[in-house]
Amino acid sequence: MKAARSSVVSKKGTPWGTIIAVVAIVALAASVVTYYMIASAPKRDQKTREEAAAAFAPSQQDPDPSKRINGVTTTTYEGSVHVTATERVAYDKTPPYGGPHDQSWAACNGVVYPNAVRNENMVHGLEHGAVWIAYNPQQITGEALDLLKVRVEGKPYTTMSPYPNLDKPISLQSWGHQLKLDSASDERIDQFIAALRTNPYGAYPERDATCDAQIEPGEFDATPPGPDAKPMDYKGTAGTQQDGQPGAGQPSQPPATQPSAPASK
Repeated sequence: MKAARSSVVSKKGTPWGTIIAVVAIVALAASVVTYYMIASAPKRDQKTREEAAAAFAPSQQDPDPSKRINGVTTTTYEGSVHVTATERVAYDKTPPYGGPHDQSWAACNGVVYPNAVRNENMVHGLEHGAVWIAYNPQQITGEALDLLKVRVEGKPYTTMSPYPNLDKPISLQSWGHQLKLDSASDERIDQFIAALRTNPYGAYPERDATCDAQIEPGEFDATPPGPDAKPMDYKGTAGTQQDGQPGAGQPSQPPATQPSAPASK
């Protein structure tokens, strides 16, 4: 009997098939976890940056925390008036962050535009409480560009676009506020967004206005505004819906399908 048992045991051998299968499963699981950790790292890092910037959230006691951010410049702009899609405004700042603007706005609900967008459409989004990140495409590329994108993609009331010949690598705009920076890793980017995006304490004129796309925005015009450009104290073009009128800040017709093309991958 003992001899028979020994013979059976010896014939079973090592279960190499099972071992190989288990090793393959473990290796696959490890690769999935590794891929997830690498792929999710930018978002996890951004969450950490946002948590650190939470101290700049506005409150009744501190209605404009951007005043505590070094380098922020402010200009007072009243609730402005509208121009048509064929008219230009002679803005007093570059990029502009207030003043007359197109009656239709560029989508500002987490859209990253791959190409420069018409100023007059972008300014209208600021009036709705959005933050616009503009960057010099000659200076911000690769990892730096990705670091800006993660702050915008999928984030409400936030948008981003290249701005040719920008005098600094990065410029942040909200209504009446601007911050120009050299580095995409600067913590003041997140502080600016925390302080001013849909700030409810009077930092922008049109409360509760949508950031969904109304139209496809116009293309950026790099040429200087001509003599027919509208001045900063312009009173509005006849036939356009002016701010303060019923429905201003909301689509006067069903909005076009949210453009997927402008958002970069």
